[in-house]
Amino acid sequence: MVVEAIAVDIDGTITDEKRQICISAIKALRKAEAKGIPTIIVTGNVVNYAYATEVLIGCSGGLVAENGGVVFKEGENNNAVETLVERDFVTSAENHLKEKLKTEFEKHASHDNMYRLTETVFYKTLDKKVLEDALKDFKYKDQLEIYDSGFALHITDKRVNKGSSLRYLCERNGINMENVMGIGDSQNDEDFLKETGYKIAVGNADEKLKEISTYTCEELFGDGVAEAIGKFAL
Repeated sequence: MVVEAIAVDIDGTITDEKRQICISAIKALRKAEAKGIPTIIVTGNVVNYAYATEVLIGCSGGLVAENGGVVFKEGENNNAVETLVERDFVTSAENHLKEKLKTEFEKHASHDNMYRLTETVFYKTLDKKVLEDALKDFKYKDQLEIYDSGFALHITDKRVNKGSSLRYLCERNGINMENVMGIGDSQNDEDFLKETGYKIAVGNADEKLKEISTYTCEELFGDGVAEAIGKFAL
């Protein structure tokens, strides 16, 4: 088994249920980097959060943020963040939801939406079905995807996802997707695990993600990440 790169989610994968980063995951990812295996952060989070995570851990493979809407890698694209999709459908959906949900929109909308370049996010205090029902008469609803990351609800553009953007970043850097180990925990990780040769679900992952994975960790959260890296990459 040859692992050229590790693609890993943040929330619920290298962090625990409180979103605190697991030291075991940091140590394992740094060992992989020291062996010449770059780590790519693949997340639904905003790009500045993802970049901070990448720098603090010591990852060198770049990042995919906002569920595929944004990519970034040091030394590429003139060191500028690259958006891979226009925000037209998502902005229209946001305006539609403001009319439909009224005060409930601001009550449940994520505080970091002001930083998001391609998607709109709501806290899990709002039921996913409420969003789905509110968008039933939205004319561009078929252009949207609603992801439940386990921590938030993301309204994204179907033209991109974590998988398509990870492939774009890897191909640009000469990395064979068959040799990428993808590690995740939730619904929005399915798209990128399907693209990787080695599909890893941490022990706390959604059952559907475990079903498509080639290996399910015994350990939870970051301990599962460390388990997988120790077993297959190191």
